[in-house]
Amino acid sequence: MAMPDPIDVPIDDEAIRLGQFLKLANLIESGSEAKTVIAAGLVRVNDEVELRRGRQLQVGDVVTIAGHQARVSGG
Repeated sequence: MAMPDPIDVPIDDEAIRLGQFLKLANLIESGSEAKTVIAAGLVRVNDEVELRRGRQLQVGDVVTIAGHQARVSGG
């Protein structure tokens, strides 16, 4: 089954950290949950597993977790 199109999540700056973006996009509920799911290898950025919570995301990056996708978009 194909994954649905990513939702666009606007950010105010040119970049945002992965952990912050997961919360902003409502893909997780807390910073501690971000740390857990990222460390477990459950988060992908542009279809590659990302293990750094502080990874800087740019406009256009697509984050995938548990079958949900969100794309960083300009504010």
